[in-house]
Amino acid sequence: MMKRTILALTFAGALAAIAVPAVAEEQEAPPRLKWSFAGPFGKYDEAQLQRGFKIYKEVCSVCHSMEMVAFRNLAEPGGPGFSEAQAAAVAAEAKIKDIDDKGESTERSGRLADYFPSPFPNELAAKAVHGVAPPDMSTLAKARTYQRGFPWFVFDVFTQYQEQGPDYIAAYLKGYEEPPKGFQLPANGHYNKYFPGHNTAMPPPLQNGQVVYDDGSPQTLDQYSKDVAAFLMWAAEPHLVQRKRIGFQVMIFLIVLSGLLYFTKKKVWSGAH
Repeated sequence: MMKRTILALTFAGALAAIAVPAVAEEQEAPPRLKWSFAGPFGKYDEAQLQRGFKIYKEVCSVCHSMEMVAFRNLAEPGGPGFSEAQAAAVAAEAKIKDIDDKGESTERSGRLADYFPSPFPNELAAKAVHGVAPPDMSTLAKARTYQRGFPWFVFDVFTQYQEQGPDYIAAYLKGYEEPPKGFQLPANGHYNKYFPGHNTAMPPPLQNGQVVYDDGSPQTLDQYSKDVAAFLMWAAEPHLVQRKRIGFQVMIFLIVLSGLLYFTKKKVWSGAH
């Protein structure tokens, strides 16, 4: 009897230990959105990527870097659809710090081979302004995600759902609210229902009418959040379209090869049967 009691208490303690972090890490699941690049045959919407780039340039780049993306990527196939001249013009607007032949620090206009520069000289300078260093946005759409839990992650294998990152970013940008009664929000903190712990250091970056679109698209927070999330997905995976095309070609090859191997096996072993 004593052994059963000890085992029961041990099991209950283990469950409590597992449950406590789950409550502490409670995070509201963002709504699942429809994306042009979803699924095995999806591809990026050039117009949406261009709108998302405009939001990044006018709003996000003030605080966030994108140091793993080069200006030349803007003109690559499957991306925002900029021409090489347009990408070069975007690069020329950037100020790049360089070292001249004498070893002295200089500043020049950007070139296609350059990467998107950081708005701060170093991490300490970023922390001095914001308290925390704003994260680099190069792989944000892959790094920021949420746990789907069982059994959804099993279904995701078959449905090829890989858009947790863009869904989370779009929801996060619209998730700012007044904290509920009793929620202790620290100084300079902002309540966001989709952020883990609900306390984020970044104030609401977007609002209706903030960025002017030239193509007549709605200038709303909902549209802004989708466009910049799609652009960040492209920044994290600029060769997604090529990867899907190669994957489809490989699947066709494997199906044909399997058929050839099957009929070859039947031909070789037909005499034995």
